[in-house]
Parts: sequence; C-alpha cells; structure tokens
Amino acid sequence: MAWGCYDCNRIFATWGLREQHLDALRHIPMDWMCSCCDCPSPTPQALRKHMTESHHYCHECSRAFMNANNLKMHLNSRIHRGKGIQCPFCKTGYTTATGLAHHLERGGCAQASFLNRDEVYKVVRAKDPGGIISKNLIGWHGSPTYEATYRAWNGDAYECYMCHREFMSLNSLNQHLSSPAHQQALYHCPNRMNCGREFKTLAAIMNHLESESCAYMRFETVRNTLGSIISGDRRLTFR
Repeated sequence: MAWGCYDCNRIFATWGLREQHLDALRHIPMDWMCSCCDCPSPTPQALRKHMTESHHYCHECSRAFMNANNLKMHLNSRIHRGKGIQCPFCKTGYTTATGLAHHLERGGCAQASFLNRDEVYKVVRAKDPGGIISKNLIGWHGSPTYEATYRAWNGDAYECYMCHREFMSLNSLNQHLSSPAHQQALYHCPNRMNCGREFKTLAAIMNHLESESCAYMRFETVRNTLGSIISGDRRLTFR
C-alpha cells in the first residue's frame, strides 16, 4: 500500500516514511476519504462535516439526500426522533408536535372527543396570555359553522359560494366547509419582525415552526413548547 502527501503529491512506500516527510515539512495528513466523492479530509470530524454539508449525508443510516432540507426532514422523522411526544389523554405517541396537534384539533382522540380547533385554541390562549403564538381575538366567541344544501349545485358541480371551488358531491363540499379553510386565523408566528405569518390551526403553526423555515427555534423546542401547553399549569415560553 502506498502512502501519499496531498500537499506536494509525493508517494511513499511506507507509512513511516510518509510521516517523517509530513513532520519535516509540516504538511497535513489527509487519510480520511469521502465515500461519495473520494475527497480526502485530515480528521474523522472534518470528513463527517464535509459529507454532511456537501452530500447531505446521514451517517447513522449511511444515506445521502438530494438537499439539506431533505436531510433535515429525515433527521426529524420517526427513524431518528421516535415517538417522543404523547397525547395526554390516550397516550398515543407522535414524532412531531404537528402530528399531536392535528390529532387533538380534529377530534381524533377517543379519550377527548370534545376537543376541536376552537377548544384547543381556548387552552392555548389561557396558557399564552401574552399572545406569543395565539392571536388576541377581542369579541371572539367561537368559529362560525357553514353547511351547504342541494341548492349549491350549479349545473356541473357543488360550488362553494365563498371560494368558488367545485366538488363532485354535497358531502365533499360540506367537508370543505367544516374545515378551517374559511375560518379566522387563530395563531401567528412568534417571529413577528421577520415572518409574521398567520395560521388557522395549532397544527399549522407547529408545522411551520418545526420546519425551521423562519429559523425562530429548533425542532426540539417546538415539541417541548407543545408539551407545556397540554400539560401542567405553566405559561407558554420558548426555551
């Protein structure tokens, strides 16, 4: 096996000769090779950094991804995160705060079927009097309800009179009307200076924050924040 010096492109018959050369000229050994591009690195730490940044590489799974966002989504998936956040009622585990918030807001918990988007907002608002993520809706007494009848048929489809989307069945139209699509936004991004986006559901704002798209907080902090909302009497903080 030949040993090389990448500073001067010389090849040595033994590792010892190469080391003497490196010590004499203060050249840097580059013995750690990237399996993706054969680029050498001086240390295992430098190689790991190179592969993560240049090849979006997951070292635990030995897998490269197309871009940094795909790698981030993979690292935040159940494969690496497990199901670290539990529903306080049915104890079902979820990987993300988004998943748990959606479970509660859509009334999907068999042990807390009374919960819906409005009830969850009331809980969040009580824990967030300073309006970090919840909007202060003066005079708000709940979301309006809408229901279409067969009169919504326009000759071709059932039409939503608010957004003019068309649906093939009356049931599909009423599912649309029962969704948050035409409801008031209840939440805002806490990064008001640089983002300020508004959201109609807790799941939507959790998804926004967990994506780290506005770089306001890390994924782990979002999960901890939702945990403080659904358990205990502490007020909402981001730490």
